[in-house]
Amino acid sequence: MVVPKQVLVTIGIGANLGNPLQTVQGAIEALANNAEIEISAISGFYGSAPVDSSGPDYVNAVLQAYTRLNAFDLLTQLQALEQQAGRTRPYRNAPRTLDLDVLLYGEMNIQTDILTVPHPRMWERAFVMQPLAEIAPQWRAAAEQLGSLPGQKVWRL
Repeated sequence: MVVPKQVLVTIGIGANLGNPLQTVQGAIEALANNAEIEISAISGFYGSAPVDSSGPDYVNAVLQAYTRLNAFDLLTQLQALEQQAGRTRPYRNAPRTLDLDVLLYGEMNIQTDILTVPHPRMWERAFVMQPLAEIAPQWRAAAEQLGSLPGQKVWRL
């Protein structure tokens, strides 16, 4: 994969185990301290009930950043942060201490066994689209549509 000098990436952040707000804030701080990532926008924090799962409510945020990392190296770094936070993957949509997703990587489309970008379910998730619309207004109409879906209640913290 050829990486441009810098690419704008969008990262979804969520947590619902332990102290989710503190965990999300810590993940943002860790990304801000990463020399290979330059954060350009951070949404506010949002609460949401789990979708297709159970457990405590989530704390969510979305950030945009510039990086020279290729998408797979970025994913590796995000997964390392998840592991540091104690993330386990016992089953799909399980409650989690930290979830970091590459939502968008520039305008690239990537489809592999380990990474799909754009994130395949981002348009179905109000907890992604509402914070994204806050920092990227071109997503506002999509977020408003999702905000009215049953089971997709999202609130600003």
